[in-house]
Amino acid sequence: MKYKKDNNWFRRRWLDFRQGHSIYLIFIMTFANFITIQYKLLLDKIPSVDVLTGGNIIGFAIVFVALYVPIGILIGYWHRKSQWRVEAEALFRENKIGATMWLFVIDLIDNKVTDQEKKEMRDMLLKITKGKERIKDEKTDNDDD
Repeated sequence: MKYKKDNNWFRRRWLDFRQGHSIYLIFIMTFANFITIQYKLLLDKIPSVDVLTGGNIIGFAIVFVALYVPIGILIGYWHRKSQWRVEAEALFRENKIGATMWLFVIDLIDNKVTDQEKKEMRDMLLKITKGKERIKDEKTDNDDD
C-alpha cells in the first residue's frame, strides 16, 4: 500500500509539473518570444515604431501588451459566448458514456430499468470511481501530500 501512495504522490507531482509547464511557463516564454519577433518585424518594416515606443524593446512590449491583451480579451469573450456552445455540443455528441448514463436516468425515471440493469450501472460506476460509494468519499484522499 505504501508503494501505491508514493506512486500517487509522484503522479500528482508529474501532473502538477505538466500543468505548470504547459499552461503557464511555456505560455509566458512563447508570448515573450512573440513580442520579440513582432518588435523585430515591425522595426524592419516601420522604423518609426522605435520612436513611438521609446527606442527600446521594453517600451515596445508595454505598448504591444496594452493593445494586444484587450484585443485578446475581446476575442476570448466572443469565443466563450459563441464558440463554447458549439464545442460543448460537439463533445456531448461524441460522449458515449455520458449518453449511456443519461439514457439510463431517463429509463429510470420512466420505470423502464430492471433491477439487473440498475446493478450493472452501479457496478460500472463503482468501477469508474474505484469503488467509492459517494463523491464525498473522495475527500478522504489527501491531494496535498
